[in-house]
Amino acid sequence: MTPDLHARVARLSTEAKVRLLTGRTGWVLHGNPETGLLPITVSDGPAGVRGTEATQQDHSASTPSPTAVAAAWDTDLMERTGRFFAAEARRKDVDVVLAPVLNLHRSPVGGRHFECLSEDPLLTGALGAAFVRAVQGEGVGTCPKHFIGNETEHERTSYRAAIDERTLREVYLPPFEAALDAGAWTVMAAYNGVDDGTESNSMTDHHRLLTGLLKEEFGFDGVVVSDWTATRTAAPSANAGLDLVMPGPRGPWAEGDALLEAVRSGEVPESAVDDKVVRLLRLAARVGKLDQDTSRTVKGEDERVVLREIGSRGHVLLRNEGGLLPLAANGVRRVALIGPNAVDAYTQGGGSAHVNSAYLVTPAEGLREALPEEVELTVTRGGDPRRLLPVASRDLVTRWETSLHDPDGAPLGTLPVEGPSFHADVPDPAATRAVVTAELTLTEPGTHQVEVGVVGRHAVRVDGAVLSEGGRTASDAEILESRHSHPDGPRVAVEVGAGEGPRPVLVEVDVEVGDFGGFGRGVVVQLRHLPPGPSTEEEIEEAVRAAAGADVAVVVVGTNNEVESEGYDRPTLSLPGRQDELVRRVAAANPRTVVVVNAGAPVLLPWLDEVPAVLWSWFGGHEYGHALADTLTGRSEPTGRLPWTLPRDHADVPIMDTRPSDGVLAYEEGVFVGYRAYDRGGREPHRPFGFGLGYTDWEITGASLDGTTPEQEGGLLTAPVRVTATVGNTGPRAGRHVIQVYVEPPAHSAGTTRPVRSLAAFAPVHAAPGTESTVHLDIPPRAFAVWDPATHSWRTPEGVYHLAVGASSRAVAHRIPLDVRQSTPPQQVFPKETA
Repeated sequence: MTPDLHARVARLSTEAKVRLLTGRTGWVLHGNPETGLLPITVSDGPAGVRGTEATQQDHSASTPSPTAVAAAWDTDLMERTGRFFAAEARRKDVDVVLAPVLNLHRSPVGGRHFECLSEDPLLTGALGAAFVRAVQGEGVGTCPKHFIGNETEHERTSYRAAIDERTLREVYLPPFEAALDAGAWTVMAAYNGVDDGTESNSMTDHHRLLTGLLKEEFGFDGVVVSDWTATRTAAPSANAGLDLVMPGPRGPWAEGDALLEAVRSGEVPESAVDDKVVRLLRLAARVGKLDQDTSRTVKGEDERVVLREIGSRGHVLLRNEGGLLPLAANGVRRVALIGPNAVDAYTQGGGSAHVNSAYLVTPAEGLREALPEEVELTVTRGGDPRRLLPVASRDLVTRWETSLHDPDGAPLGTLPVEGPSFHADVPDPAATRAVVTAELTLTEPGTHQVEVGVVGRHAVRVDGAVLSEGGRTASDAEILESRHSHPDGPRVAVEVGAGEGPRPVLVEVDVEVGDFGGFGRGVVVQLRHLPPGPSTEEEIEEAVRAAAGADVAVVVVGTNNEVESEGYDRPTLSLPGRQDELVRRVAAANPRTVVVVNAGAPVLLPWLDEVPAVLWSWFGGHEYGHALADTLTGRSEPTGRLPWTLPRDHADVPIMDTRPSDGVLAYEEGVFVGYRAYDRGGREPHRPFGFGLGYTDWEITGASLDGTTPEQEGGLLTAPVRVTATVGNTGPRAGRHVIQVYVEPPAHSAGTTRPVRSLAAFAPVHAAPGTESTVHLDIPPRAFAVWDPATHSWRTPEGVYHLAVGASSRAVAHRIPLDVRQSTPPQQVFPKETA
């Protein structure tokens, strides 16, 4: 195939070749008849396939968040998820899905925590590779991202990650290596740079990592695409190994013919451009977009079935005293469903992972369907924890006009948008201002709150009085930091007297048109309104009364779109609002209280060991209510295990501050990320990495090595070490368990400080009650090795290792010794077949 691709490229002029290397639109690449290249379409992402400009408003299946799928610790389930993604992609005419996210949970405050898989590199790599295999097995491309060191949202477009060589090799590169070994067809270069002496301000400019490591050492033959608007240079990024600039049609390669001129001047070799086009053609051939459209339709499972099962499989049972769960239908007549997330569940995180679904199954709908008809179900919120007001109801907006103006104030027409919340594109380059005039008609007596969210320089008037003015000139930062999703804005109280009749409220917004870079020009305005109603205290009191009168109280607490989103990290791990107080007061009123945590990333649960049952339910996608009800009622078992460590308190979190200093984010903790840091520091987590209960009981009855110590060559093991474990289901029902094997290094590893234990293998097992299951786990040679910066190579320190077999990083049932001795000096390159 390669000679043919090179021959096709040779037919093209330099201008034609360069044109192909920047997107045609935000999601579609250029085609080229001379080479047989058809336009390739890409799409976000990690929690559902959104589609393109033309299709993203259509229904997209909202899948459980990546953390939710990862919590099942099951590569087969991840492959099933991947096949569903492939079917969704083809339904949306998408060729490449921008997923999986392989950045680690370096800190629990990370804004995109829910998009990533785990704090552990092996678990992340195994699941990411399974996704890549499944999606690409159906002829749809994947794009592992964000390469590399992209673990904070602070200064996300400009910081440099200072990661030492050993940490990079042992912790942050392995997930990407696993995805490449699985055959990934594209990789996304991140916004951030990696400060390794080159001081590159963006990965798109990093020659050593893009070309030297990714393409040459790892042998990647696919397309390196920029994160959206991440590319800032022409020649440096082209020479570094970047292949494709997104989004288009603007960008540093296309504007002013910068890349073309760099080629003509000799600053960028034309051979480098040829290589990039060959890679694009190779991608086109793989996804069926070369010569003729051979992309095939993928038959997918019914989304209502598959998403419901995936969601329930990832649920993690953190506590279940007295067997309160599953709810016994014959012993329950009244169920009180309580909590802000019971009324308004947060089923997908904010930012580029968000998709538009045609429906959402709420917890109330799911429980009502699952419970017998005679069971009474009441629903009470218990207070609103949100900082901003809800978007105004369209029924209240009786007038909405948006006009455009040039710098002198002359009118330039109108924007065809009507509604209380919009992000409107402004195609006319002469338009610099927009004036929004809206009227709310309020009828309910009492105190109303009206709030106006706006992005950019503005003036807001309500009933003629200036409410706010100022702000900063809007840029792509608002898009990249997700401030356009829920912009801040002024608030005013409006009184409507009893018998007063309809009360009109005139809102006028004069706003500067924002230049959002590669995302275009536009205006963002949001009109928000809160009608008269009970206070938070009154709502909590109502919830307590409902709980006291019920047989079981189910409290659903969690985060919301103001808390977990791309674009910003969290300042706190506490639940927003008065949710902790709500839990404690409900539990005091009803000793049979179940708490459901609807969050994608860790939150503090100060009452975890006080209430009878606690279930972590993640962001469950649009089948959330069904999956939750299935787990609560026992139709399915919570088989999830924590893919990260749950902290007890802020003071216990190894990394709470994710802010760069002078533009540099120092990874000073080295290889001690997540549970490794807890082990090293002697911290006691609230629940350890890998923890999870179920509706049956398990015992690991035996664990042993298969065969003798494997041979070594060049100071490295040459084959996996196999552990066989026997697991018994000693409980009352069939279920799944996850066996985990951790490597514990020798007491002295040739002067190298190593984690107390590191995950080396895992396997889910299924067994009927009263039966045993035997599972084989292969420990890869890399699990015993360390990276030696002095020789830039892997080596395995000799000594007695132990293989800790158990149910979590802290629950070890068996420790198997393994004596490793070196016979020859370390070699320079780790064997590919054992990577």
